[in-house]
Amino acid sequence: MSHQFPELPYAYDSLEPYIDAKTMEVHYSKHHRTYYDKFIAAIAGSDLETTSLEAIFANISQLSPAVRNNGGGYYNHILYWHCMAPNGGGQPSGNLAEAIENTFGGLASFKEQFTQAAINTFGSGFVWLIVKNGELAIVSTPNQDNPLMDVASTQGEPILALDVWEHAYYISYQNRRPEYIDAWWNVVNWPAVEANYSKALDR
Repeated sequence: MSHQFPELPYAYDSLEPYIDAKTMEVHYSKHHRTYYDKFIAAIAGSDLETTSLEAIFANISQLSPAVRNNGGGYYNHILYWHCMAPNGGGQPSGNLAEAIENTFGGLASFKEQFTQAAINTFGSGFVWLIVKNGELAIVSTPNQDNPLMDVASTQGEPILALDVWEHAYYISYQNRRPEYIDAWWNVVNWPAVEANYSKALDR
């Protein structure tokens, strides 16, 4: 079996006060785990058991809704967890910082554009910073879709993920999505995003 359920890279309370421990526990152990379990059930006995997620997503339009929804939920949360860290926040450095400056006019402008994309995502979904043809772009996807999928309106390599499903923030923030987004910037794991950026450029 090539698809494994990963450990959360920090304790449930590690992102407090920005994301509370109860939200993290429910989100990881219930929501993420359920996506994984249903994904494994959907691909059981098929070649997809040993097919990479990237290859699965590249042909997701030909596969069942169960694979699309649950495979997306499985992958999307892995990236989301790793894009956050205790003592996160601050600002990016190196090549990523330069690319953000060149593309968006600076970190403040990027954060504002990304925040607005997240606020304006209707219903449930994710907002992403992606690399497409070597360039950065901000995109959003509905439900558990992601930019690796052939159904995405803009495809690319995701390097930063923000979950804007209500279960990601409702315990602490209720319907105040903008407050959750503002808090989330304090836990962004910029070294991980920089590493994702370097890998995306090397592909």
